[in-house]
Amino acid sequence: MSSDDHLFNLKAVVRQTGIKPDTLRAWERRYGLPKPARSSGGHRLYSQHDIDTLNWLVARQQEGLSIKRAVEQWRQVEAEGHDPLQMVTAFAPHTSAAPSPYAAGETLKQMREDWLQACLSYDEQQTALILNQAFALYPPEAVAVEVLQRAAAQVGEGWYEGEVTVQQEHFCSALIVRRLEALVMAAPPPSRPGRILVACPPEEYHIISALLLTFLLRRRGWQVLYLGANVPIEQLETMVTAAKPNLVIMAAQRLHTAAKLVEVAQLLRQEKAPMAYGGLVFNMLPALRRRVAGHFLGEVLEAAPQAVESLMTAPHPVPVAEETPEAYRQARDRFVERRALIEAQLIRKLEGGGLAHQHLAMANQQIGLNIDAALALGDIHFLGTDLEWVRGLLRNYQVPDGSMSAYLQAYLEAATEQLGKDDPVVGWLGELVGEATGEGQPIAS
Repeated sequence: MSSDDHLFNLKAVVRQTGIKPDTLRAWERRYGLPKPARSSGGHRLYSQHDIDTLNWLVARQQEGLSIKRAVEQWRQVEAEGHDPLQMVTAFAPHTSAAPSPYAAGETLKQMREDWLQACLSYDEQQTALILNQAFALYPPEAVAVEVLQRAAAQVGEGWYEGEVTVQQEHFCSALIVRRLEALVMAAPPPSRPGRILVACPPEEYHIISALLLTFLLRRRGWQVLYLGANVPIEQLETMVTAAKPNLVIMAAQRLHTAAKLVEVAQLLRQEKAPMAYGGLVFNMLPALRRRVAGHFLGEVLEAAPQAVESLMTAPHPVPVAEETPEAYRQARDRFVERRALIEAQLIRKLEGGGLAHQHLAMANQQIGLNIDAALALGDIHFLGTDLEWVRGLLRNYQVPDGSMSAYLQAYLEAATEQLGKDDPVVGWLGELVGEATGEGQPIAS
């Protein structure tokens, strides 16, 4: 006997499912589930598969879904090429001995907070249970954005503030990335014409936003090739030549990776491959967008798929980037040439001054990277936001109060000696040191 053989009458189905006949007929009429056959006398006949389907829907209702949402879940799993009856564990993570703590109407915010607490306690099993329940109650796009993405932002902020350890941040990020990768793999096959590449520019290792956007676009039926973090420009060029994408999407979160993205945009323009982009740094520094020859996808990631859809369905001329002034090109050449001398002089000046060697090395690396990026981008004042980040980072590592002011003063002296007093880097440092000495808010407050 096959599970598709129609052998059961209405009375047998009611007995096995507990669904009233009127309700059963209403479900068939409104939602097309189940799909009974008819006997020669016109009576409904159901298969075992029909009964299993009904029990699946009842189980989703017991977890808090409306029948409409339960049917939508069924259709969604089918559209992704899976049998819902083989994926019960994805929708029913709890057992009768451990009932779900969530009821209908439970907010994703509460689930996110519970998930974060489980993460910070290194309770991987509990994180899986909470996420499975969230996916049972809400569309996967909503869970990916409201739980996974928002949790990643909270963990990053907690680490910056010193409330989350590096190990906790790595553990949470790894779980988020694994779940997003699974969602990307489970997305339905492409149903729309065109091809999209999603990647991070050189030296950009923050991939959660790029992965999430890949998932959201695949859910909309687009063919998306995800290349991951830190994609070298040469390899990207080879990939573009081979894949011939209709759109390349890049995500940069920091100033120095935004400068790398500008180089990528120039390459893609030569290859006649339109580029779109986004990332935290472009939200913090809106003026930076004028330096990139590409389409900005907006400040909110969940709105980006609609912007991508517009770019894929109608021609949009690629915005022309502002040129970096020649004075800044020369200033960058000077800085690149003399950066090592500046940093060596800093070490001599600050030796024994209370700033540990590893903190000094970290500050040199971050400040140097971002000075180079700001000069490449044509505006030294792009540095302001990232200096605040470095200051907070040093505070997170318990650098003594006042050390940042001393560091900036020493950097100003070394830069003046190596670059000259009219250099834009020297001018910017002079402004900051002036603030630190009483004309403004102290740098290391």
